[in-house]
Amino acid sequence: MMRFSTLIKNPADWMKGSGPHSEIVMTSRVRLARNLRGFPFPGFSQEHQRIELLKAARPVVEELPEMRDGYSVDYTELSKVRKQVLVERHLVSREHAARTAGCAVVIDRKQSISVMINEEDHFRLQGIRPGLNLRGAYELVDRIDTEMDAGLPYAFDGKLGYLTACPTNLGTGMRASVMLHLPGLVLLDQINPVIKAVGKIGLAVRGLYGEGTEALGNLFQISNQHTLGESEPEIITQIEKVIEGVIRSEQTARAKLLEDHHTMLSDQVGRAYAILRYAHVLTSKEALNLLSMLRLGADLDIITNCDRSLLDLLLLEIQPAHLQLGADRELSPEERDVARAEITRSRLQAITGPANQTPPPEAS
Repeated sequence: MMRFSTLIKNPADWMKGSGPHSEIVMTSRVRLARNLRGFPFPGFSQEHQRIELLKAARPVVEELPEMRDGYSVDYTELSKVRKQVLVERHLVSREHAARTAGCAVVIDRKQSISVMINEEDHFRLQGIRPGLNLRGAYELVDRIDTEMDAGLPYAFDGKLGYLTACPTNLGTGMRASVMLHLPGLVLLDQINPVIKAVGKIGLAVRGLYGEGTEALGNLFQISNQHTLGESEPEIITQIEKVIEGVIRSEQTARAKLLEDHHTMLSDQVGRAYAILRYAHVLTSKEALNLLSMLRLGADLDIITNCDRSLLDLLLLEIQPAHLQLGADRELSPEERDVARAEITRSRLQAITGPANQTPPPEAS
């Protein structure tokens, strides 16, 4: 199996800023919740039962064609920082990383598929693709789900579908979500009506790391809340339709910023570039919000020689656990702020600031 250092050294394809509508949709993710017959749900089980399930199930997952030569680890062998690195890469959930005995994760070489063992359910199967590609993400997990079903006795009911620890996951057990970068709507104060409209049709809007987290860096996760009574393709079609509407709203907002608020936009991008390029202390929140502006500037050609994938990788590198992994020791918040600024200055060295463009006349 792959070593942790190899996993971290190679960025996943979804981290490289490519894929349909990738200037707005960073990633598409599909997660399936599955459980085994004859074992209590993880939250209601004793440690020895979780360990027993792990011993039986982990070799089956490791042997799947897609997971061979991947990364597999028992959480008792993983440090707190390394677990947090996996959370920052969206390969495991925050809740799963907080657990220890009887928990493990298996990740494929491309970091496109991860199988969490003994999360809220016995298995959480996750597929992740760059850009707007929920179908591609679903195909990844559907294939391994079928293979696992052949070797493991799933808890399934003919009427209710897949049985899950939380009733909201009953049925398909599927959660489909997209990570969107929406600075245009935020700058024009149009984000709240969009969030309300999405909420009204039964979709959830969350921050960078899911439930209960803040929308830092103008990044928003939109996902389905219901899994019962609809098929997987129906759920995906519904979400894609909504996301396409949000993409159009963000495109309109960006065009309006360029046309009617060019000076304000250039000012925001220019300030973001200057602080990121020369600061010696950067908090996590400030860095994410400034990188969001720089990404917008790159997408709108206000900054002309900046590759979006560089910024998307930088978004990861400056996260607290990634910084500590790079330093090979635990860092205080102050030390992290200094290290974050240092990495950012170094990565942005070759990028020139916003060109002195002549803005169009401001709308009166």
